[in-house]
Amino acid sequence: MHLLADYLNEIDVYPDSVYVMHEKVERKFSMHSHIKGQLTYVEGGIAFCNLPDKSYVIPARHYIWIPKQQEHYMQIRHSKSTTTRNLYFYSQDDHLTPFYNKMGIYPVNDLLLEMINYSARWERHVLPGDPGFRFLSSIKDILPDISTSALPVALPTTQHERLRPVLQYIAQSFDQQLTLESVSSQFDMSPRTLSRLFTNILDMSFVQYLQTLRVVRGIEMILQTNQTLSEIAYQTGYSSIAAFSKVFYQLTNKRPSSFQQDVH
Repeated sequence: MHLLADYLNEIDVYPDSVYVMHEKVERKFSMHSHIKGQLTYVEGGIAFCNLPDKSYVIPARHYIWIPKQQEHYMQIRHSKSTTTRNLYFYSQDDHLTPFYNKMGIYPVNDLLLEMINYSARWERHVLPGDPGFRFLSSIKDILPDISTSALPVALPTTQHERLRPVLQYIAQSFDQQLTLESVSSQFDMSPRTLSRLFTNILDMSFVQYLQTLRVVRGIEMILQTNQTLSEIAYQTGYSSIAAFSKVFYQLTNKRPSSFQQDVH
């Protein structure tokens, strides 16, 4: 744990630097924050960014921007071909642009992908005046201009003693025809009570939570399998691809067929 703390602290040792870290291994981080803003792009895998109250899925060809001081920890689904590309940027000018002060998951266009890949020639701290600093700074500078459409898929989490086992049950059974009534009966509570728990604790309805979970699982399947969209729709609890596509579009503003084309 001491080594992990040292590792995390090193990122912030020089507040004016860009810290570059490209890894093919997974580190088991606990919840932490930085005084720097963080860009993370996962190549060849899928990632989750966990906040104290939400879990974000980061699909292929997307990056996540994590603002300074935001508590989080990353979970990466690693394979032999997975590389995690992390850039930690100085934050003293973040107040000038609203983009840098909010969490977001954004598509990576060809230009940004080339720039992120090119950054692999540096490692650890790159300070003002060092070779590469102006190039790395330009990555940060272009983000607000090229990242105008965030992917709005966030799955809330909770440690609430009554609701947490319900969420675990839904996570194991999301492919079944779940209803507020059927789930509440599993836990000996009234549908009204369960509905109130979702609204008060997660700030979304039971149906909204189930739809979000199914879309997140659908994104995972699109990225990690060669199954057809019809198969994925069925395995995420929908009776037709049309029903799956409608909910997918409502949450991501993309049809699953379009999303599948973008990431493959």
